[in-house]
Amino acid sequence: MLLELADWLARHFTALHLFQYVTFRTMMSALTSLAMSLLLGPVLIRKLAALKVGQVVRKDGPETHFSKAGTPTMGGVMILLSVAIATLLWADLHNRYVWTVLAVLMSFGAIGFYDDYKKLVLKDSRGLASRWKYFWQSVFGLIAALFLYHTAPHSGLQAETALFVPVFKQVMLPLGLMFAVIAYFIIVGFSNAVNLTDGLDGLAIMPTVLVSGALGLFAYLSGNAEFSRHLLIPAIPGAGELAIFCAALSGAGLGFLWFNTYPAQVFMGDVGALAVGAALGCVAVIVRQEIVLVIMGGVFVMETVSVMLQVASFKLTGKRIFLMAPIHHHFEKKGWPEPRVIVRFWIISVVLVLIGLTTLKVR
Repeated sequence: MLLELADWLARHFTALHLFQYVTFRTMMSALTSLAMSLLLGPVLIRKLAALKVGQVVRKDGPETHFSKAGTPTMGGVMILLSVAIATLLWADLHNRYVWTVLAVLMSFGAIGFYDDYKKLVLKDSRGLASRWKYFWQSVFGLIAALFLYHTAPHSGLQAETALFVPVFKQVMLPLGLMFAVIAYFIIVGFSNAVNLTDGLDGLAIMPTVLVSGALGLFAYLSGNAEFSRHLLIPAIPGAGELAIFCAALSGAGLGFLWFNTYPAQVFMGDVGALAVGAALGCVAVIVRQEIVLVIMGGVFVMETVSVMLQVASFKLTGKRIFLMAPIHHHFEKKGWPEPRVIVRFWIISVVLVLIGLTTLKVR
């Protein structure tokens, strides 16, 4: 929006050519979303508290969580609004990738909003039935995957639909229609992975901020023909604008963390967790860095795998591997204070993101 206005005014004010630089708009997007979330936070928290939209704590969960009952939830709304406003202000609105990730963010957010609304406002403890939640995630995930596939060029090197393996210089596997299948699993899988991780104060949002920032760098470099050629990463024309979206997500995440840090004043809820996870997956698919996303988002992957192993072990042997799943609850049950679990998982995320970034140079 502001880019088009600046282009029109630049005929009279040459300083406005600054808006042509993706780097400038990326920084402004991060600052805008951060400011928006900090401004929206107190208003939203008061509104949620007045509506008594409070956290419901599992009776079989760690005893330290009982005091969290009633804490305002659905705080992810501030993230979605902040990201959407910042992206619409600073991104090139003629870019199909921008609209794709925004659509994924808001559609998965709508699923989470309805689930939270049923549980917290209508007091339906079942919320949105799991089968229906997964159904709608699948619908929106497939729409995004098929849209990206059908709008990608299907000639030449087909970089936009090939699987790139980090570290190796020339490993590019043409996927064809399998691209849509992989894209679907990445988008839906990371949506649920972030949702499973969102169980402690700030646990999910800080890795989200870190991974989003790193994906923004990949997007900027992939969108620049010279940088992508030098670094031997996929050249995706137009992907650079996703740096603005990623910066908005990181900025909004930091603003949310201001209120979500231990002890939390507000929780993200499904409305935030499902949305940001799907958005991360969608960006990774567009910039062709699905494998790197699995590395950088290792905390989310670890949480998901712990649940899968726990369920499989209990069904097959009647025994549990962990004291409680997801795995962050296992460490709580072992006596770790909540802040220790959170900060150590953050440290792991920092390390994994740095490992993911090294793939830019290690060949």
